[in-house]
Amino acid sequence: MKNSYPSEVYINGEWRDQENATVSVFDRGFLFGDGIYDVIPLYDGIVFRLHDHLDRMQFGLNEVGIHYDVSQLNPIIDEAIARSPYSKSDAAVYIQVTRGTAPRAHAFPANTAPTVLLYVYPIDLSGFENKLATVIFSEDYRWHRCDIKSTSLMANVRANNEAKLQGANENLFVRNGLITEGTHTSVFFLKDQTLFTHPLDKHILPSITRKVVIEICREHGLFVEEVAIGINEIDDVEEAFLAGTTTQILAIGKLELEGKEFFLGEESGLVTKQIQAEFIKRTRFA
Repeated sequence: MKNSYPSEVYINGEWRDQENATVSVFDRGFLFGDGIYDVIPLYDGIVFRLHDHLDRMQFGLNEVGIHYDVSQLNPIIDEAIARSPYSKSDAAVYIQVTRGTAPRAHAFPANTAPTVLLYVYPIDLSGFENKLATVIFSEDYRWHRCDIKSTSLMANVRANNEAKLQGANENLFVRNGLITEGTHTSVFFLKDQTLFTHPLDKHILPSITRKVVIEICREHGLFVEEVAIGINEIDDVEEAFLAGTTTQILAIGKLELEGKEFFLGEESGLVTKQIQAEFIKRTRFA
Protein backbone atom coordinates (compact mmCIF):
# COMPACT_ATOMS: atom_id res chain seq x y z
CA MET A 1 0.00 0.00 0.00
CA LYS A 2 2.76 2.46 0.93
CA ASN A 3 4.40 2.47 -2.50
CA SER A 4 1.33 2.00 -4.71
CA TYR A 5 0.65 4.21 -7.69
CA PRO A 6 -2.15 6.76 -7.27
CA SER A 7 -5.33 5.96 -9.17
CA GLU A 8 -5.57 9.51 -10.48
CA VAL A 9 -3.07 12.30 -11.17
CA TYR A 10 -3.50 16.03 -11.73
CA ILE A 11 -1.18 17.29 -14.45
CA ASN A 12 -1.32 20.70 -16.12
CA GLY A 13 -5.00 21.31 -15.44
CA GLU A 14 -6.25 17.80 -16.21
CA TRP A 15 -7.12 14.76 -14.12
CA ARG A 16 -5.78 11.56 -15.66
CA ASP A 17 -5.54 7.94 -14.62
CA GLN A 18 -2.00 6.98 -13.74
CA GLU A 19 -1.41 5.03 -16.97
CA ASN A 20 -2.03 8.18 -19.00
CA ALA A 21 -0.35 10.70 -16.69
CA THR A 22 2.64 11.53 -18.89
CA VAL A 23 4.91 14.47 -19.67
CA SER A 24 7.09 15.27 -22.65
CA VAL A 25 10.57 13.74 -22.82
CA PHE A 26 11.71 17.34 -23.22
CA ASP A 27 10.31 18.41 -19.88
CA ARG A 28 13.18 19.97 -17.94
CA GLY A 29 12.19 18.02 -14.85
CA PHE A 30 12.97 14.85 -16.78
CA LEU A 31 16.09 16.18 -18.52
CA PHE A 32 17.70 18.17 -15.70
CA GLY A 33 15.76 17.58 -12.49
CA ASP A 34 14.86 21.25 -12.97
CA GLY A 35 11.97 21.47 -10.56
CA ILE A 36 10.74 21.83 -6.99
CA TYR A 37 8.61 19.35 -5.04
CA ASP A 38 6.94 18.90 -1.69
CA VAL A 39 5.13 16.20 0.26
CA ILE A 40 2.29 17.14 2.62
CA PRO A 41 0.89 14.59 5.10
CA LEU A 42 -2.78 13.89 5.76
CA TYR A 43 -3.74 12.54 9.17
CA ASP A 44 -7.16 10.88 8.98
CA GLY A 45 -7.73 12.95 5.85
CA ILE A 46 -6.78 16.28 7.46
CA VAL A 47 -3.90 18.22 5.90
CA PHE A 48 -1.08 19.00 8.33
CA ARG A 49 0.75 22.35 8.21
CA LEU A 50 -0.37 23.13 4.67
CA HIS A 51 0.77 26.76 4.69
CA ASP A 52 4.23 25.86 5.97
CA HIS A 53 4.68 23.36 3.16
CA LEU A 54 3.43 25.72 0.48
CA ASP A 55 5.54 28.59 1.82
CA ARG A 56 8.61 26.36 1.58
CA MET A 57 7.69 25.37 -1.95
CA GLN A 58 7.23 29.00 -2.96
CA PHE A 59 10.64 29.80 -1.50
CA GLY A 60 12.24 27.06 -3.61
CA LEU A 61 10.48 28.15 -6.79
CA ASN A 62 11.54 31.73 -6.23
CA GLU A 63 15.15 30.75 -5.56
CA VAL A 64 15.47 28.83 -8.83
CA GLY A 65 13.44 31.30 -10.91
CA ILE A 66 10.41 29.15 -11.74
CA HIS A 67 7.50 31.56 -11.99
CA TYR A 68 4.56 29.87 -10.32
CA ASP A 69 2.25 31.04 -7.55
CA VAL A 70 1.60 28.17 -5.14
CA SER A 71 -1.67 29.72 -3.97
CA GLN A 72 -3.10 28.17 -7.15
CA LEU A 73 -2.54 24.77 -5.54
CA ASN A 74 -5.00 25.20 -2.65
CA PRO A 75 -8.19 24.26 -4.56
CA ILE A 76 -6.34 21.55 -6.47
CA ILE A 77 -5.17 19.94 -3.23
CA ASP A 78 -8.74 20.04 -1.87
CA GLU A 79 -10.08 18.46 -5.04
CA ALA A 80 -7.34 15.83 -5.11
CA ILE A 81 -8.20 14.74 -1.58
CA ALA A 82 -11.95 14.72 -2.32
CA ARG A 83 -11.43 12.66 -5.48
CA SER A 84 -9.15 10.15 -3.74
CA PRO A 85 -10.20 7.25 -1.50
CA TYR A 86 -8.14 8.76 1.35
CA SER A 87 -10.29 11.65 2.54
CA LYS A 88 -10.71 9.93 5.92
CA SER A 89 -7.42 8.06 6.20
CA ASP A 90 -3.66 8.62 6.37
CA ALA A 91 -2.11 9.69 3.09
CA ALA A 92 0.21 12.27 1.56
CA VAL A 93 -0.04 14.83 -1.21
CA TYR A 94 2.86 14.88 -3.66
CA ILE A 95 3.39 18.14 -5.58
CA GLN A 96 5.98 18.83 -8.27
CA VAL A 97 6.47 21.95 -10.38
CA THR A 98 9.13 21.93 -13.10
CA ARG A 99 10.32 24.69 -15.40
CA GLY A 100 8.36 23.09 -18.23
CA THR A 101 9.03 21.75 -21.70
CA ALA A 102 11.64 23.22 -24.05
CA PRO A 103 14.43 22.09 -26.41
CA ARG A 104 17.34 20.83 -24.33
CA ALA A 105 19.72 23.62 -23.33
CA HIS A 106 21.24 24.46 -19.97
CA ALA A 107 20.12 28.10 -19.87
CA PHE A 108 16.55 28.80 -18.79
CA PRO A 109 14.15 28.94 -21.73
CA ALA A 110 11.98 32.02 -22.22
CA ASN A 111 8.19 31.98 -21.91
CA THR A 112 7.89 28.34 -20.89
CA ALA A 113 4.83 27.30 -18.86
CA PRO A 114 5.67 25.26 -15.74
CA THR A 115 4.62 21.63 -15.58
CA VAL A 116 2.43 21.05 -12.51
CA LEU A 117 1.95 17.55 -11.10
CA LEU A 118 -0.08 16.61 -8.02
CA TYR A 119 -1.53 13.44 -6.57
CA VAL A 120 -2.55 11.79 -3.30
CA TYR A 121 -1.15 8.45 -2.24
CA PRO A 122 -1.71 6.23 0.82
CA ILE A 123 0.87 5.95 3.58
CA ASP A 124 0.69 4.49 7.08
CA LEU A 125 1.57 7.24 9.55
CA SER A 126 0.71 5.27 12.69
CA GLY A 127 3.00 3.57 15.17
CA PHE A 128 6.22 5.53 14.61
CA GLU A 129 6.56 5.96 18.37
CA ASN A 130 7.01 2.19 18.75
CA LYS A 131 9.84 1.86 16.23
CA LEU A 132 13.59 2.37 16.35
CA ALA A 133 15.93 3.39 13.54
CA THR A 134 19.47 2.38 12.74
CA VAL A 135 21.58 5.06 11.05
CA ILE A 136 24.94 5.23 9.33
CA PHE A 137 27.05 8.26 8.38
CA SER A 138 28.43 9.50 5.07
CA GLU A 139 30.34 12.51 3.83
CA ASP A 140 27.94 15.24 2.74
CA TYR A 141 28.82 15.44 -0.96
CA ARG A 142 25.65 17.32 -1.94
CA TRP A 143 25.52 20.80 -3.45
CA HIS A 144 25.49 23.96 -1.32
CA ARG A 145 21.77 24.75 -1.67
CA CYS A 146 20.21 21.93 0.31
CA ASP A 147 17.64 24.46 1.57
CA ILE A 148 15.96 24.23 -1.86
CA LYS A 149 13.67 21.19 -2.11
CA SER A 150 14.81 20.35 -5.62
CA THR A 151 13.77 17.28 -7.59
CA SER A 152 17.48 16.74 -8.30
CA LEU A 153 17.99 14.09 -5.61
CA MET A 154 20.70 11.81 -6.96
CA ALA A 155 23.03 12.38 -3.97
CA ASN A 156 20.22 11.72 -1.49
CA VAL A 157 19.02 8.65 -3.38
CA ARG A 158 22.53 7.21 -3.56
CA ALA A 159 23.17 7.78 0.16
CA ASN A 160 19.80 6.37 1.18
CA ASN A 161 20.38 3.29 -0.93
CA GLU A 162 23.73 2.78 0.80
CA ALA A 163 21.90 2.80 4.14
CA LYS A 164 19.47 0.17 2.88
CA LEU A 165 22.34 -2.00 1.61
CA GLN A 166 23.83 -1.90 5.11
CA GLY A 167 20.55 -2.78 6.79
CA ALA A 168 20.04 0.75 8.14
CA ASN A 169 17.06 3.09 7.94
CA GLU A 170 18.84 6.36 7.26
CA ASN A 171 22.19 7.82 6.25
CA LEU A 172 23.25 10.99 8.07
CA PHE A 173 25.45 13.45 6.22
CA VAL A 174 28.62 14.93 7.72
CA ARG A 175 30.06 18.19 6.36
CA ASN A 176 33.35 19.53 7.74
CA GLY A 177 33.02 17.27 10.76
CA LEU A 178 29.48 18.40 11.60
CA ILE A 179 26.33 16.32 11.21
CA THR A 180 23.91 18.16 8.93
CA GLU A 181 20.81 16.03 8.24
CA GLY A 182 19.67 12.72 6.77
CA THR A 183 18.83 11.85 3.18
CA HIS A 184 15.17 12.69 3.83
CA THR A 185 15.07 13.65 7.51
CA SER A 186 16.32 16.16 10.04
CA VAL A 187 18.13 14.81 13.09
CA PHE A 188 18.17 15.79 16.76
CA PHE A 189 20.66 14.71 19.42
CA LEU A 190 20.21 14.90 23.19
CA LYS A 191 23.38 15.75 25.07
CA ASP A 192 23.65 17.15 28.62
CA GLN A 193 19.82 17.39 28.69
CA THR A 194 19.79 19.72 25.69
CA LEU A 195 18.57 18.85 22.21
CA PHE A 196 20.88 19.90 19.40
CA THR A 197 20.07 20.16 15.70
CA HIS A 198 21.90 21.78 12.80
CA PRO A 199 20.93 25.45 12.35
CA LEU A 200 18.88 26.54 9.38
CA ASP A 201 21.24 27.50 6.57
CA LYS A 202 21.91 26.51 2.98
CA HIS A 203 23.23 23.08 4.01
CA ILE A 204 19.94 21.67 5.33
CA LEU A 205 16.32 21.60 4.26
CA PRO A 206 13.97 23.80 6.32
CA SER A 207 12.03 20.77 7.50
CA ILE A 208 8.45 21.39 8.63
CA THR A 209 8.65 18.54 11.15
CA ARG A 210 11.89 20.02 12.49
CA LYS A 211 10.03 23.29 12.96
CA VAL A 212 7.23 21.51 14.85
CA VAL A 213 9.75 19.74 17.12
CA ILE A 214 11.38 23.06 18.05
CA GLU A 215 7.94 24.55 18.75
CA ILE A 216 7.12 21.61 21.04
CA CYS A 217 10.40 21.98 22.91
CA ARG A 218 9.94 25.69 23.50
CA GLU A 219 6.32 25.32 24.56
CA HIS A 220 7.14 22.57 27.07
CA GLY A 221 10.35 23.84 28.60
CA LEU A 222 12.70 21.46 26.81
CA PHE A 223 16.11 22.90 26.07
CA VAL A 224 16.86 23.01 22.34
CA GLU A 225 19.80 24.60 20.56
CA GLU A 226 20.14 25.06 16.80
CA VAL A 227 23.79 24.09 16.96
CA ALA A 228 25.35 21.25 14.96
CA ILE A 229 26.79 18.21 16.73
CA GLY A 230 30.24 17.10 15.64
CA ILE A 231 30.82 13.55 14.49
CA ASN A 232 33.39 13.27 17.30
CA GLU A 233 30.64 13.91 19.89
CA ILE A 234 28.62 10.75 19.16
CA ASP A 235 30.03 9.04 22.26
CA ASP A 236 28.34 11.70 24.42
CA VAL A 237 24.86 11.43 22.86
CA GLU A 238 22.14 10.26 25.25
CA GLU A 239 19.19 10.14 22.84
CA ALA A 240 18.69 10.84 19.15
CA PHE A 241 15.77 10.90 16.76
CA LEU A 242 14.91 11.58 13.12
CA ALA A 243 12.22 14.05 12.09
CA GLY A 244 10.48 14.18 8.72
CA THR A 245 7.14 14.41 6.96
CA THR A 246 6.58 10.67 6.63
CA THR A 247 9.20 9.55 9.15
CA GLN A 248 7.62 11.83 11.79
CA ILE A 249 9.52 11.48 15.10
CA LEU A 250 11.51 8.25 14.93
CA ALA A 251 13.88 7.35 17.74
CA ILE A 252 17.37 6.17 16.80
CA GLY A 253 18.34 2.97 18.55
CA LYS A 254 21.72 2.37 16.94
CA LEU A 255 24.33 4.51 15.20
CA GLU A 256 27.04 2.88 13.08
CA LEU A 257 30.22 4.86 12.54
CA GLU A 258 33.51 3.63 11.08
CA GLY A 259 32.89 0.05 12.15
CA LYS A 260 31.76 0.98 15.67
CA GLU A 261 28.20 0.66 16.94
CA PHE A 262 26.62 3.04 19.43
CA PHE A 263 23.44 1.79 21.11
CA LEU A 264 20.99 4.31 22.55
CA GLY A 265 18.48 1.86 24.01
CA GLU A 266 15.75 -0.57 23.04
CA GLU A 267 12.99 2.04 23.07
CA SER A 268 12.58 5.79 22.71
CA GLY A 269 14.29 7.84 25.40
CA LEU A 270 12.27 9.90 27.88
CA VAL A 271 12.72 13.23 26.07
CA THR A 272 12.00 11.63 22.70
CA LYS A 273 8.85 10.02 24.10
CA GLN A 274 7.62 13.38 25.37
CA ILE A 275 8.12 14.97 21.96
CA GLN A 276 6.48 12.02 20.21
CA ALA A 277 3.43 12.29 22.49
CA GLU A 278 3.09 16.02 21.84
CA PHE A 279 3.50 15.48 18.11
CA ILE A 280 0.69 12.92 18.13
CA LYS A 281 -1.56 15.45 19.91
CA ARG A 282 -0.93 17.88 17.05
CA THR A 283 -1.64 15.41 14.29
CA ARG A 284 -4.43 13.22 15.69
CA PHE A 285 -7.51 15.27 16.47
CA ALA A 286 -9.99 12.60 17.50
